[in-house]
Amino acid sequence: MSTPQSIEEIVNGIIDREGEEYTNDPDDSGKGTKCGITEKTARLYGYKGHMRDFTRSMARIIYRDWYWNAPGFAHINPIFPDLAVRMADFGVLAGVGTSGKFLQRCLNVLNNREKLYKDIGVDGLIGRRETIPALKAFLEERSGQDGRKVLLGMVTSLQSVYLIELAERREKDEKFEFGWQHNRAIGAIL
Repeated sequence: MSTPQSIEEIVNGIIDREGEEYTNDPDDSGKGTKCGITEKTARLYGYKGHMRDFTRSMARIIYRDWYWNAPGFAHINPIFPDLAVRMADFGVLAGVGTSGKFLQRCLNVLNNREKLYKDIGVDGLIGRRETIPALKAFLEERSGQDGRKVLLGMVTSLQSVYLIELAERREKDEKFEFGWQHNRAIGAIL
């Protein structure tokens, strides 16, 4: 089991994967982006300048607040650090709600017909009342049986399928598919 990372380490890793340079690829649905933060997200967070001038420190604040604390991924970090990082990282690409729902769906099919814990709501928010207790119960039950590998693999598989389906719906995204799979899904666990 890996040790929990600090939010600074997690955010710096995401920014390093995303890149610090300003990009504005016409095929990218995010349009103007810097440090992995889209202009739309920066504006929602109150940034008014040109995205070329957006700084790493501004990105760190948004990542910490919007992509880590708000969806509840910080609650996963002490329990299953690798999963917490995967959740936040994929949330940057697909939205934190999507990332959270993938975990909740996996936990619901791993509960042995509710013998380990009751099905949890699939709302994308990682809360202490349902998702975290379910995660703990699953990991306790499967502690000696590769439970962490299985759960991380299942979440990663859903992420991979999501990216495939995205490119199938929007042909322009085929341009990004290999990089997404390599950096965000399959390549991230190999």
